[in-house]
Amino acid sequence: MTADVDRHELRQIVAGLSEGVILVEPDQSIAYANEAALAMHGVEQLDDLGEDVDAYRERFALRYRNNRSPEHYPMERVVAGEHFHDVIVKVRRADQPEVDFVHSVRSLVANDREGNPSCLALILKDVSDQFEAEERFETAFNANPAPAVITRLSDLRHVKVNTGFLEMTGYVRDAVIGRSVYEVDVLAGARNRELAISRLNEGGTIPQMEACLTLPDGGSRFVIVAGQPIAMGDEPCMLFTFADLELRRKAETALRQSEERFAKAFRLTPVPTVLARLETFTVTGINAAFTRVFGHGEDAAVGRSCAEIGLWVAQAPRERFEEAVQRTGFVAGQEVCLRHQDGSELDCLASAERVEIGEETFALLVLQDITERKRGERELFEAIETVMADTSWFSRGLIDKLANLRQPGIRDDNGANPTLTLRERQILNLICAGLDDDAIARRLNLSRNTVRNHGAALYRKLGVHKRAEAVIWGRENGFPLNMSGP
Repeated sequence: MTADVDRHELRQIVAGLSEGVILVEPDQSIAYANEAALAMHGVEQLDDLGEDVDAYRERFALRYRNNRSPEHYPMERVVAGEHFHDVIVKVRRADQPEVDFVHSVRSLVANDREGNPSCLALILKDVSDQFEAEERFETAFNANPAPAVITRLSDLRHVKVNTGFLEMTGYVRDAVIGRSVYEVDVLAGARNRELAISRLNEGGTIPQMEACLTLPDGGSRFVIVAGQPIAMGDEPCMLFTFADLELRRKAETALRQSEERFAKAFRLTPVPTVLARLETFTVTGINAAFTRVFGHGEDAAVGRSCAEIGLWVAQAPRERFEEAVQRTGFVAGQEVCLRHQDGSELDCLASAERVEIGEETFALLVLQDITERKRGERELFEAIETVMADTSWFSRGLIDKLANLRQPGIRDDNGANPTLTLRERQILNLICAGLDDDAIARRLNLSRNTVRNHGAALYRKLGVHKRAEAVIWGRENGFPLNMSGP
């Protein structure tokens, strides 16, 4: 009688609790459930839970948080006298599979004076909202490509790890979960490790710092690591996030090696070479060949523009050259006149190409000194003009060869022979025969000025400026002809 009174009073006590309470008898029958427990199962009366554990199994499917179906429901475990707490189960009604709840369950086992179980109870707490939020976090955490690890602050053990971290390091999940922060050391080689450990122990934010993680295969990986305190349920944790520095370091190494090779080639090339910023053509580097040919050393050239150095003899060609490089990124073999440091002038072939070094854009100028070659050409042309002044001393074949050396053919803009008048052809014929203007005037019965006027028109059509050039053109095109005079 006393036990029944006690049981009735117990039911009155638990009826108004916000937590769900289910009382189970030692024979596995369900004796009582308060309104909160019924609501957590989506039912309105005790019979809807089932009269015993077997009936409950038929009406409600349970899965533990690890997504495994339990061999023993919490009701069976409490009947067996097991003490447990904070067991998370997902409860789904068999008749309404779209309706489910998430319960945090703990057991309550009270014994009588003889030590026999007198009160077996399940205490339920609805954590559906919290579980959904955690599921969303879990999904986002795992899908995030940024490597991350979550460490529980109470014992400094890793409780979550995402795919990004596993792929970056080569660890498998089971080798990380449950290990301490010192076993799988996420702060290994940290640049300011003492500060990081201090902040971790305090549960404070760990600022970004470089670290070198030890990999399971014995290798290492450079990363940037940072820690942010978070709460998972009621459990304080630390979220470690990582940025992989390996690709950046490889890129930096490749860039450094490329720049070293460029610098070596730049220094050793025998052709004068200048490196200048594309926007202003301010010189940032010269090689030894440039100093040898133009006289300017690094102290005189670096930090100054080509205009300030006075490298170009004329400013207009320099401006056209620089504008072409800035516009097209490339100029090849342009003949220019450049100035030595001592003021002497040099004939050069200037080429330039736009290059990217780091994050800056430069112009690489290659300046080939062709002064001696041009001097030799001018001396050869002057010699040819001298001997061509009196063609009567040479054979037709020799004249033709000299003509080809001096100027390999003259054509109009369309590549065809210009149209000459009869008088112009007569004058060209006599020029090629070796007559001067006075002799031509007498032969054609013209005044000397008239011959000169016709000669000037002839030169314009042929695109020549000197009598010797007219002779060369005529020799190449069949003059002198067998023509009768007027």
